Amino acid sequence: MKTLTVNLKERRYPIYIGQKLLGQSSLLMNHIRSKQVLVVTNETIAPLYLEKTLSGLTDFQCETVILPDGEQYKTLETTNLIFDALLTHRFDRDCTLVALGGGVIGDITGFAAASYQRGVNFIQIPTTLLAQVDSSVGGKTGVNHALGKNMIGAFHQPQCVLIDIDTLNTLEDQQLSAGLAEVIKYGLISDAEFFSWLESNINALLIRDAERLTYAIEHSCQNKATVVAADEKESGQRALLNLGHTFGHAIESGMGYGRWLHGEAVGTGMLMAANLSHRQGHYSDEDLQRTQALIEAAHLPTTTPPEMNSQRFLDLMSVDKKVKSGIIRLVLLKGIGTSYISGDYDPKLLLATLDEFHHAARL
Repeated sequence: MKTLTVNLKERRYPIYIGQKLLGQSSLLMNHIRSKQVLVVTNETIAPLYLEKTLSGLTDFQCETVILPDGEQYKTLETTNLIFDALLTHRFDRDCTLVALGGGVIGDITGFAAASYQRGVNFIQIPTTLLAQVDSSVGGKTGVNHALGKNMIGAFHQPQCVLIDIDTLNTLEDQQLSAGLAEVIKYGLISDAEFFSWLESNINALLIRDAERLTYAIEHSCQNKATVVAADEKESGQRALLNLGHTFGHAIESGMGYGRWLHGEAVGTGMLMAANLSHRQGHYSDEDLQRTQALIEAAHLPTTTPPEMNSQRFLDLMSVDKKVKSGIIRLVLLKGIGTSYISGDYDPKLLLATLDEFHHAARL
Protein backbone atom coordinates (compact mmCIF):
# COMPACT_ATOMS: atom_id res chain seq x y z
CA MET A 1 0.00 0.00 0.00
CA LYS A 2 1.15 3.53 -0.85
CA THR A 3 0.22 6.48 1.35
CA LEU A 4 0.28 10.06 0.07
CA THR A 5 -0.59 13.20 2.02
CA VAL A 6 -2.62 16.22 0.99
CA ASN A 7 -0.82 18.80 3.10
CA LEU A 8 -3.31 21.43 4.20
CA LYS A 9 -1.52 22.08 7.51
CA GLU A 10 -4.00 21.38 10.30
CA ARG A 11 -6.42 19.77 7.82
CA ARG A 12 -3.95 17.45 6.13
CA TYR A 13 -5.26 14.01 5.18
CA PRO A 14 -3.94 10.75 3.70
CA ILE A 15 -4.63 9.04 0.38
CA TYR A 16 -4.29 5.25 0.67
CA ILE A 17 -3.59 3.44 -2.61
CA GLY A 18 -3.36 -0.34 -2.99
CA GLN A 19 -5.12 -3.63 -3.55
CA LYS A 20 -7.57 -5.40 -1.22
CA LEU A 21 -8.08 -2.30 0.92
CA LEU A 22 -11.89 -2.43 1.14
CA GLY A 23 -13.05 -3.87 4.43
CA GLN A 24 -9.81 -3.05 6.28
CA SER A 25 -11.26 -1.33 9.33
CA SER A 26 -7.82 -0.21 10.55
CA LEU A 27 -7.57 2.23 7.63
CA LEU A 28 -10.81 3.99 8.54
CA MET A 29 -10.92 3.82 12.34
CA ASN A 30 -8.76 6.89 12.92
CA HIS A 31 -10.88 9.00 10.58
CA ILE A 32 -14.31 8.41 12.11
CA ARG A 33 -15.30 10.55 15.11
CA SER A 34 -18.42 8.84 16.43
CA LYS A 35 -20.47 5.67 16.00
CA GLN A 36 -22.75 7.28 13.39
CA VAL A 37 -21.73 6.43 9.81
CA LEU A 38 -23.78 6.87 6.64
CA VAL A 39 -22.49 5.05 3.55
CA VAL A 40 -23.73 6.60 0.30
CA THR A 41 -23.42 4.56 -2.90
CA ASN A 42 -25.40 3.82 -6.06
CA GLU A 43 -27.35 0.99 -7.65
CA THR A 44 -24.36 -0.19 -9.68
CA ILE A 45 -21.75 -0.20 -6.92
CA ALA A 46 -23.91 -1.45 -4.04
CA PRO A 47 -24.13 -5.10 -5.24
CA LEU A 48 -20.37 -5.14 -5.89
CA TYR A 49 -18.74 -3.41 -2.93
CA LEU A 50 -21.23 -2.29 -0.27
CA GLU A 51 -21.08 -5.49 1.78
CA LYS A 52 -17.29 -5.53 1.75
CA THR A 53 -17.16 -1.88 2.81
CA LEU A 54 -19.63 -2.45 5.65
CA SER A 55 -17.55 -5.42 6.87
CA GLY A 56 -14.87 -2.92 7.87
CA LEU A 57 -17.38 -0.81 9.80
CA THR A 58 -18.91 -3.40 12.12
CA ASP A 59 -18.20 -1.35 15.26
CA PHE A 60 -20.33 1.54 14.04
CA GLN A 61 -24.00 2.44 13.69
CA CYS A 62 -24.06 2.18 9.88
CA GLU A 63 -26.89 3.30 7.67
CA THR A 64 -26.87 3.26 3.89
CA VAL A 65 -28.34 5.31 1.06
CA ILE A 66 -28.39 3.79 -2.43
CA LEU A 67 -28.84 6.41 -5.14
CA PRO A 68 -29.63 5.97 -8.84
CA ASP A 69 -26.53 5.80 -11.06
CA GLY A 70 -25.68 8.51 -13.56
CA GLU A 71 -24.59 12.13 -14.04
CA GLN A 72 -28.23 13.10 -14.65
CA TYR A 73 -28.91 12.38 -10.95
CA LYS A 74 -26.23 14.77 -9.68
CA THR A 75 -28.87 17.22 -8.49
CA LEU A 76 -30.20 18.97 -5.40
CA GLU A 77 -33.21 16.62 -5.51
CA THR A 78 -30.96 13.56 -5.22
CA THR A 79 -28.92 15.19 -2.47
CA ASN A 80 -32.13 15.55 -0.45
CA LEU A 81 -32.28 11.74 -0.19
CA ILE A 82 -29.06 11.90 1.84
CA PHE A 83 -30.43 14.65 4.06
CA ASP A 84 -33.61 12.60 4.56
CA ALA A 85 -31.56 9.65 5.83
CA LEU A 86 -29.39 11.80 8.11
CA LEU A 87 -32.42 13.44 9.71
CA THR A 88 -34.50 10.25 9.90
CA HIS A 89 -31.72 8.48 11.83
CA ARG A 90 -30.97 11.61 13.90
CA PHE A 91 -27.34 11.87 12.91
CA ASP A 92 -25.47 14.57 14.83
CA ARG A 93 -22.56 16.87 13.99
CA ASP A 94 -19.97 14.19 14.80
CA CYS A 95 -21.28 11.77 12.19
CA THR A 96 -19.27 10.65 9.16
CA LEU A 97 -20.48 10.18 5.60
CA VAL A 98 -18.70 7.65 3.37
CA ALA A 99 -18.82 8.13 -0.40
CA LEU A 100 -18.56 4.73 -2.08
CA GLY A 101 -18.62 5.14 -5.86
CA GLY A 102 -17.49 7.29 -8.74
CA GLY A 103 -17.25 11.03 -9.14
CA VAL A 104 -20.98 11.66 -8.96
CA ILE A 105 -21.32 9.87 -5.62
CA GLY A 106 -18.22 11.60 -4.27
CA ASP A 107 -19.40 15.05 -5.32
CA ILE A 108 -22.95 14.62 -4.00
CA THR A 109 -21.86 13.04 -0.71
CA GLY A 110 -19.22 15.69 -0.14
CA PHE A 111 -21.73 18.45 -0.82
CA ALA A 112 -24.19 16.86 1.61
CA ALA A 113 -21.41 16.62 4.21
CA ALA A 114 -20.47 20.27 3.66
CA SER A 115 -24.10 21.34 4.11
CA TYR A 116 -25.50 19.09 6.84
CA GLN A 117 -25.48 21.00 10.13
CA ARG A 118 -23.04 23.38 8.39
CA GLY A 119 -20.40 20.73 7.92
CA VAL A 120 -19.69 17.14 9.00
CA ASN A 121 -16.87 14.72 8.22
CA PHE A 122 -16.75 12.50 5.18
CA ILE A 123 -14.51 9.85 3.62
CA GLN A 124 -13.93 9.18 -0.06
CA ILE A 125 -13.78 5.58 -1.36
CA PRO A 126 -13.64 6.14 -5.14
CA THR A 127 -14.37 3.13 -7.36
CA THR A 128 -13.74 4.59 -10.84
CA LEU A 129 -10.40 5.63 -12.30
CA LEU A 130 -11.63 9.18 -12.88
CA ALA A 131 -12.68 9.56 -9.26
CA GLN A 132 -9.47 7.96 -8.00
CA VAL A 133 -7.14 10.30 -9.88
CA ASP A 134 -9.17 13.48 -9.74
CA SER A 135 -12.55 14.16 -8.15
CA SER A 136 -11.96 12.34 -4.83
CA VAL A 137 -8.89 14.47 -4.06
CA GLY A 138 -9.02 18.18 -3.29
CA GLY A 139 -12.37 18.84 -1.65
CA LYS A 140 -14.42 20.09 -4.60
CA THR A 141 -18.01 19.02 -4.00
CA GLY A 142 -21.27 19.97 -5.67
CA VAL A 143 -24.18 19.27 -7.95
CA ASN A 144 -25.22 20.27 -11.46
CA HIS A 145 -27.84 22.75 -12.61
CA ALA A 146 -29.64 22.59 -15.95
CA LEU A 147 -27.84 25.78 -16.96
CA GLY A 148 -24.35 24.82 -15.82
CA LYS A 149 -22.23 21.94 -14.49
CA ASN A 150 -20.95 22.06 -10.90
CA MET A 151 -22.24 25.59 -10.39
CA ILE A 152 -23.68 24.75 -6.95
CA GLY A 153 -21.18 23.42 -4.44
CA ALA A 154 -18.61 23.96 -1.72
CA PHE A 155 -14.98 23.25 -0.91
CA HIS A 156 -15.05 20.54 1.76
CA GLN A 157 -12.04 18.28 2.29
CA PRO A 158 -12.44 14.58 3.15
CA GLN A 159 -10.87 12.98 6.21
CA CYS A 160 -9.11 10.47 3.98
CA VAL A 161 -9.26 8.92 0.51
CA LEU A 162 -9.12 5.13 0.20
CA ILE A 163 -8.28 3.88 -3.30
CA ASP A 164 -8.61 0.13 -3.80
CA ILE A 165 -7.48 -0.46 -7.38
CA ASP A 166 -9.20 -3.87 -7.37
CA THR A 167 -12.46 -1.97 -7.91
CA LEU A 168 -11.22 -1.16 -11.42
CA ASN A 169 -11.58 -4.84 -12.35
CA THR A 170 -15.35 -4.38 -12.62
CA LEU A 171 -15.18 -1.00 -14.36
CA GLU A 172 -16.53 -0.83 -17.90
CA ASP A 173 -13.94 -0.14 -20.61
CA GLN A 174 -15.65 3.13 -21.53
CA GLN A 175 -15.41 4.33 -17.93
CA LEU A 176 -11.74 3.33 -17.75
CA SER A 177 -10.99 5.40 -20.85
CA ALA A 178 -12.90 8.33 -19.35
CA GLY A 179 -10.64 8.17 -16.31
CA LEU A 180 -7.54 8.15 -18.50
CA ALA A 181 -8.52 11.59 -19.79
CA GLU A 182 -7.84 13.05 -16.35
CA VAL A 183 -4.55 11.10 -16.11
CA ILE A 184 -3.42 12.51 -19.47
CA LYS A 185 -4.36 15.98 -18.23
CA TYR A 186 -1.63 15.92 -15.57
CA GLY A 187 1.01 15.23 -18.21
CA LEU A 188 -0.23 18.03 -20.44
CA ILE A 189 -0.45 20.76 -17.81
CA SER A 190 2.80 20.26 -15.92
CA ASP A 191 4.59 16.93 -16.41
CA ALA A 192 6.08 16.23 -19.85
CA GLU A 193 7.98 13.21 -18.51
CA PHE A 194 4.75 11.63 -17.28
CA PHE A 195 3.12 12.34 -20.66
CA SER A 196 5.95 10.41 -22.36
CA TRP A 197 5.50 7.56 -19.87
CA LEU A 198 1.80 7.45 -20.75
CA GLU A 199 2.62 7.26 -24.47
CA SER A 200 4.70 4.15 -23.76
CA ASN A 201 2.28 2.54 -21.30
CA ILE A 202 -1.22 3.44 -22.51
CA ASN A 203 -1.95 -0.09 -23.79
CA ALA A 204 -0.90 -1.63 -20.46
CA LEU A 205 -3.26 0.75 -18.66
CA LEU A 206 -6.13 -0.20 -20.97
CA ILE A 207 -5.68 -3.90 -20.12
CA ARG A 208 -5.55 -2.93 -16.41
CA ASP A 209 -1.98 -3.90 -15.62
CA ALA A 210 -2.02 -3.51 -11.83
CA GLU A 211 1.56 -2.24 -11.44
CA ARG A 212 1.21 0.44 -14.11
CA LEU A 213 -2.26 1.46 -12.95
CA THR A 214 -0.95 1.90 -9.42
CA TYR A 215 1.88 4.07 -10.72
CA ALA A 216 -0.46 6.20 -12.86
CA ILE A 217 -2.91 6.68 -9.98
CA GLU A 218 -0.18 7.47 -7.45
CA HIS A 219 1.52 9.92 -9.81
CA SER A 220 -1.75 11.66 -10.68
CA CYS A 221 -2.80 11.94 -7.04
CA GLN A 222 0.61 13.34 -6.08
CA ASN A 223 0.33 15.94 -8.82
CA LYS A 224 -3.11 16.98 -7.66
CA ALA A 225 -2.19 16.94 -3.96
CA THR A 226 0.70 19.31 -4.64
CA VAL A 227 -1.53 21.75 -6.52
CA VAL A 228 -4.32 21.60 -3.92
CA ALA A 229 -1.86 22.23 -1.06
CA ALA A 230 -0.64 25.37 -2.84
CA ASP A 231 -4.08 26.67 -3.88
CA GLU A 232 -6.96 25.00 -2.05
CA LYS A 233 -9.74 27.39 -3.12
CA GLU A 234 -8.67 27.72 -6.78
CA SER A 235 -7.57 31.35 -6.64
CA GLY A 236 -4.70 30.74 -9.07
CA GLN A 237 -2.62 27.68 -9.88
CA ARG A 238 -5.37 25.13 -9.19
CA ALA A 239 -7.41 26.43 -12.13
CA LEU A 240 -4.83 24.77 -14.42
CA LEU A 241 -6.45 21.45 -13.45
CA ASN A 242 -9.41 22.57 -15.57
CA LEU A 243 -7.60 22.02 -18.88
CA GLY A 244 -10.30 21.04 -21.39
CA HIS A 245 -13.06 21.38 -18.84
CA THR A 246 -14.67 24.60 -20.12
CA PHE A 247 -15.14 22.97 -23.53
CA GLY A 248 -16.04 19.64 -21.90
CA HIS A 249 -18.63 21.05 -19.51
CA ALA A 250 -20.32 22.74 -22.48
CA ILE A 251 -20.62 19.35 -24.17
CA GLU A 252 -22.04 17.71 -21.04
CA SER A 253 -24.65 20.35 -20.34
CA GLY A 254 -25.44 20.92 -24.01
CA MET A 255 -26.06 17.24 -24.73
CA GLY A 256 -27.86 16.57 -21.44
CA TYR A 257 -26.02 15.20 -18.42
CA GLY A 258 -25.15 11.53 -18.77
CA ARG A 259 -25.08 11.28 -22.56
CA TRP A 260 -21.33 11.95 -22.63
CA LEU A 261 -19.16 10.76 -19.75
CA HIS A 262 -17.27 13.57 -18.04
CA GLY A 263 -13.88 12.12 -19.03
CA GLU A 264 -14.96 11.75 -22.64
CA ALA A 265 -15.99 15.41 -22.79
CA VAL A 266 -12.73 16.47 -21.11
CA GLY A 267 -10.69 14.39 -23.57
CA THR A 268 -12.24 16.21 -26.50
CA GLY A 269 -12.00 19.50 -24.61
CA MET A 270 -8.26 19.07 -24.07
CA LEU A 271 -7.78 18.51 -27.79
CA MET A 272 -9.80 21.66 -28.49
CA ALA A 273 -7.60 23.62 -26.07
CA ALA A 274 -4.50 22.22 -27.79
CA ASN A 275 -5.96 23.22 -31.17
CA LEU A 276 -6.55 26.80 -30.03
CA SER A 277 -3.06 26.94 -28.51
CA HIS A 278 -1.64 25.76 -31.84
CA ARG A 279 -3.60 28.43 -33.73
CA GLN A 280 -2.08 31.06 -31.46
CA GLY A 281 1.40 29.83 -32.36
CA HIS A 282 2.13 28.52 -28.86
CA TYR A 283 1.81 24.78 -29.48
CA SER A 284 3.92 23.00 -32.08
CA ASP A 285 2.67 20.69 -34.83
CA GLU A 286 4.46 17.80 -33.14
CA ASP A 287 2.91 18.48 -29.73
CA LEU A 288 -0.56 18.73 -31.26
CA GLN A 289 -0.07 15.44 -33.11
CA ARG A 290 1.22 13.70 -29.95
CA THR A 291 -1.73 15.04 -27.96
CA GLN A 292 -4.27 13.76 -30.46
CA ALA A 293 -2.49 10.42 -30.80
CA LEU A 294 -2.52 9.77 -27.03
CA ILE A 295 -6.16 10.79 -26.65
CA GLU A 296 -7.08 8.47 -29.52
CA ALA A 297 -4.94 5.66 -28.05
CA ALA A 298 -6.90 5.99 -24.80
CA HIS A 299 -10.08 5.29 -26.83
CA LEU A 300 -11.47 8.77 -26.17
CA PRO A 301 -13.53 10.78 -28.67
CA THR A 302 -11.68 13.46 -30.63
CA THR A 303 -14.65 15.19 -32.26
CA THR A 304 -17.53 17.12 -30.76
CA PRO A 305 -21.19 16.10 -30.99
CA PRO A 306 -22.61 17.23 -34.37
CA GLU A 307 -25.49 18.93 -32.53
CA MET A 308 -23.04 21.33 -30.88
CA ASN A 309 -22.41 24.24 -33.25
CA SER A 310 -20.04 27.10 -32.49
CA GLN A 311 -22.68 29.44 -31.10
CA ARG A 312 -24.04 26.72 -28.82
CA PHE A 313 -20.53 26.21 -27.45
CA LEU A 314 -20.02 29.93 -26.84
CA ASP A 315 -23.38 30.27 -25.10
CA LEU A 316 -22.64 27.38 -22.73
CA MET A 317 -19.01 28.29 -22.15
CA SER A 318 -20.13 31.73 -20.96
CA VAL A 319 -21.75 29.98 -17.97
CA ASP A 320 -18.54 28.75 -16.36
CA LYS A 321 -16.83 29.33 -13.03
CA LYS A 322 -13.74 30.71 -14.78
CA VAL A 323 -15.66 33.49 -16.55
CA LYS A 324 -14.64 36.90 -15.18
CA SER A 325 -16.19 40.21 -16.25
CA GLY A 326 -17.88 38.43 -19.13
CA ILE A 327 -14.60 37.01 -20.51
CA ILE A 328 -14.26 33.24 -20.95
CA ARG A 329 -10.90 32.34 -19.40
CA LEU A 330 -9.34 29.16 -20.74
CA VAL A 331 -6.49 26.86 -19.77
CA LEU A 332 -4.15 26.79 -22.76
CA LEU A 333 -0.81 25.17 -23.59
CA LYS A 334 2.64 26.44 -24.54
CA GLY A 335 3.96 22.92 -24.95
CA ILE A 336 3.42 19.47 -23.47
CA GLY A 337 3.92 20.01 -19.74
CA THR A 338 3.49 23.80 -19.83
CA SER A 339 0.07 25.41 -19.32
CA TYR A 340 -1.36 28.81 -18.48
CA ILE A 341 -4.71 30.51 -17.88
CA SER A 342 -5.77 33.34 -20.15
CA GLY A 343 -8.68 35.41 -21.36
CA ASP A 344 -6.34 37.25 -23.70
CA TYR A 345 -6.71 35.11 -26.80
CA ASP A 346 -8.03 36.09 -30.20
CA PRO A 347 -11.79 35.35 -30.17
CA LYS A 348 -11.61 34.77 -33.93
CA LEU A 349 -9.16 31.93 -33.31
CA LEU A 350 -11.48 30.43 -30.69
CA LEU A 351 -14.32 30.58 -33.20
CA ALA A 352 -12.08 28.95 -35.83
CA THR A 353 -11.35 26.07 -33.44
CA LEU A 354 -15.06 25.62 -32.67
CA ASP A 355 -15.91 25.74 -36.38
CA GLU A 356 -13.22 23.16 -37.22
CA PHE A 357 -14.49 20.68 -34.65
CA HIS A 358 -18.12 21.23 -35.65
CA HIS A 359 -17.25 20.68 -39.31
CA ALA A 360 -15.34 17.49 -38.50
CA ALA A 361 -18.23 16.18 -36.41
CA ARG A 362 -20.65 16.58 -39.30
CA LEU A 363 -18.50 14.65 -41.80
